[in-house]
Amino acid sequence: MSERPIWFKGTEAASWVTRFTVGDDPMWDMMLLPFDAAASLAHAAGLVTAGVLTEKELAKLDKAFAKLGKAFEKGEIQITVEDEDCHTVIERFLTEEVGDIGKKIHTGRSRNDQVLAALRLWLRFNLEEVAGQMEDLILELADLADEHGDVFLPGYTHMQRAMPSTAALWAAGYAECLVDDLDLVKQATKRINASPLGSGAGYGIPHINLPREEVAGHLGFERVQENVTSVQLSRGKYEMEVVHALLQCAATINRLAADIVLYNSAEFGFISLSGELTTGSSIMPQKKNPDIAELARATMHRLSGEWQVLLGIPANLPSGYHRDLQLTKGAVMKAVLIQKDLLEATLGLVGGLTFNTTRLEEVRDPDLFATAAALQQVVDGVPFREAYRNAAEQKETWNEQAKVPLSKAYSTKGAPGNVSTKSIRKRLQKLTK
Repeated sequence: MSERPIWFKGTEAASWVTRFTVGDDPMWDMMLLPFDAAASLAHAAGLVTAGVLTEKELAKLDKAFAKLGKAFEKGEIQITVEDEDCHTVIERFLTEEVGDIGKKIHTGRSRNDQVLAALRLWLRFNLEEVAGQMEDLILELADLADEHGDVFLPGYTHMQRAMPSTAALWAAGYAECLVDDLDLVKQATKRINASPLGSGAGYGIPHINLPREEVAGHLGFERVQENVTSVQLSRGKYEMEVVHALLQCAATINRLAADIVLYNSAEFGFISLSGELTTGSSIMPQKKNPDIAELARATMHRLSGEWQVLLGIPANLPSGYHRDLQLTKGAVMKAVLIQKDLLEATLGLVGGLTFNTTRLEEVRDPDLFATAAALQQVVDGVPFREAYRNAAEQKETWNEQAKVPLSKAYSTKGAPGNVSTKSIRKRLQKLTK
């Protein structure tokens, strides 16, 4: 049985109170523990500057933290509901290892600024991984575009065949949108890269001059939230910005996955998915279901749910800390983990699809070239509205236009037959350097 909470002052809480207030924090805090340990060690170095710890005491703490890290890697560290969080577990471990020195580690901190420091370090680490996954997906789509420049694909409006397109344009369009989404993820990463340490419970630390900038530098934070009340005021807001950026990426993938589901159907037959990307039916032997694409399509709505949590919880709260804000931690962490799975799945989908060129040539319907027939007359000097009516009546001109190579019909960049991924790759390089 774990010891009592570190805040215990003589009154036991009922078991249901502990379960209700702790919730699923032990699960999330197991992920945060290494980051909390790193922030705690940096804070300890700051306590040396502040005159609370000596260099000798810091050296002992450094060894204790190293031992904690090894124990964590071996799976010897667990967080129970009775422990509440990783902060308690770390403090107890240090106290067992170095005695009263471990009891000094919480000087100048509250669990309020402590959890935010660990969370922001965790987010920074994982968002860098998300950005890397997004970069891989963008490049996969760009490569797909470069490899399929002349592959015909009908374009749709209102789910009706509308104008000619290409597989290259389809892939490049999604790649360009994902570059925009990556920019948002980078901005959100920059926003959360601010140190909350030294704000305590939200109103600063009396009598002890903590070197906030020094500690922030040790942890790689770009800045310090100087006015201590801003830390709790930003709680939930920064997390909401992170999930909003992830949601934008998921929205792009939502439509990409919807296309894949549609194009893979027998009615369309534009693409085929490799066998490892499909599943079977428990009753229909012939089925090859695009479950991965369908779940990828649905994931945007899961992220939207977490974003709604982050949008709602801080609303109408007065300034300062409130226990409601505890629930923002799980929401943002869950969203990040969901996003990482989504990107892995989508990368597999894009890498495992092939275009069925024979089928695509079969749907090169002359109707798709009616607009080109009208605009050809405009080039010859006919006003557009007159050319529009003429083209509607002169259907033989559609067949003529269907024979014109798309690269000749479309002269502007980014149109069918004139797709280049150079600008996508250039923007991506600028974002990732």
